[in-house]
Amino acid sequence: MRLLLCLFILSVFGACTRPVTEQGAVPRFEIARKPPVMPNKETPYTFGYLTVPESRDRANGRQLKLPVYRFQSRSANPAPDPVVLTFGGPGSSSLSAAAYMKYYRYLDDRDLILFEQRGTRYARPHLACPEWGQVSDQLAGTQASAEEWNAAYVAAATACRDRLEKTGVDLNAYRTLAIAQDIEDLRKALKLEKINLLTTSYSTKIAQVMMREFPDGLRSVVMDSALPLAASWGASSSTNLMELLGQIFRDCADNPDCAAAYPDLEERFTDYLKTLNERPVVVRVGDREPQKTFTFSAVEVIELLSGISTGEVPGIPRQMAALMAGDISLLEDQARQLAGGGSTGEGMGMRLSVWCAEETAFTTPAAVKEERNKHDLLRDRSPLVFSYEVCRSWGVDAAAARENVPVKSDVPVLFITGTYDAITPPKWAEEMSKTLPNSHQLNFPGWTHGPITNWSNPCAMEAANAFFNAPTKKPDLPCYADLPQPVAFE
Repeated sequence: MRLLLCLFILSVFGACTRPVTEQGAVPRFEIARKPPVMPNKETPYTFGYLTVPESRDRANGRQLKLPVYRFQSRSANPAPDPVVLTFGGPGSSSLSAAAYMKYYRYLDDRDLILFEQRGTRYARPHLACPEWGQVSDQLAGTQASAEEWNAAYVAAATACRDRLEKTGVDLNAYRTLAIAQDIEDLRKALKLEKINLLTTSYSTKIAQVMMREFPDGLRSVVMDSALPLAASWGASSSTNLMELLGQIFRDCADNPDCAAAYPDLEERFTDYLKTLNERPVVVRVGDREPQKTFTFSAVEVIELLSGISTGEVPGIPRQMAALMAGDISLLEDQARQLAGGGSTGEGMGMRLSVWCAEETAFTTPAAVKEERNKHDLLRDRSPLVFSYEVCRSWGVDAAAARENVPVKSDVPVLFITGTYDAITPPKWAEEMSKTLPNSHQLNFPGWTHGPITNWSNPCAMEAANAFFNAPTKKPDLPCYADLPQPVAFE
């Protein structure tokens, strides 16, 4: 049995000693016995930790341990270039995918490496901020003002920063560039000539930095729901919401059944939203006093509709009609969810470090003001993820200017987008393609954020796998050609 285990490790990682790279060297990869998330039994794997320096500018400094799975291909003759998968956020763990490997088509042709980013849940250290989650627990449903919420988040960020720094954490070391360097170190530690990157949402920024810094190690890149380095999320998030609303109205008007069932939907629902801003819907939750009270104006309703899953898209016009008729069950369901508690603060320190340094730092107050004034329905909405006050309290330095500049690269890229994605809209991938000459885009009609995680229809996953097998051409799949256009509403 020991011999068989060694032979398997040899075939997967290229060594049978405890460390894959020289013991004591940094970076290094070492096999470990107990993974933090147990994969399904059907997929053979090896698990270990990549050890890297927290700061590559500081000799003999703190070291990080980053969990890594390598899942064995189902092919008898797998391709030599594995897929490296890491998820978005920033601050989200990637390891939940370990339990679903039997559904991943990529393993039909090559190994898949699942990589946990620095600062996230199973990395060591984990930059959790439970203080952040406590804010929602304390203020949700209390009718606290925007200023009170912001002050509470500033206090939470300050408390989390102080606690982490007392343990020796360098908050400036948790950046997209550092994560890209970690993945390059992993490629070298595993002695891989080339890898294929599979990224989604925030992790597409990691892919862009790797294309700029380490193009020779990349065979191909798939970006699902791409977030461009040069995009100003805070100066465009309200516009993206309103453009999605307009897309829904147009798709309904272009669908004869939808247009007949919900005539003049755009005009009528826009009037309804204006009425909400004058007389918001108030929902109270709880059997005991004091009840939690939630107010729904146009902002909350638009954000709620924009955040639904792909499977719920066909019911959007029906939900709009129900709201206009006085049926607030959708809002009541949302209020109950909000009353149940907020974020646990998992990975929030990493999220704050990345976003404050790379997004908020490049978004000017003038741009934020312009975005707020651009849309009357959303005038009371803050387009920023983290306020300037929160980022000042977090205290990280702004990223270098190049982290806000489009990447130019010849590496083959496939953009996978959803037409109903208001978080990272398809137009961003179109803009990125101008400096990526070997890129292609598949835009899935009626799909929302993160098409490759749509388990009810694996077409996006099939497209990604087809691209990994032939990255010089755009995937041509029957499942994509058969998608209903316009969207099939209920």
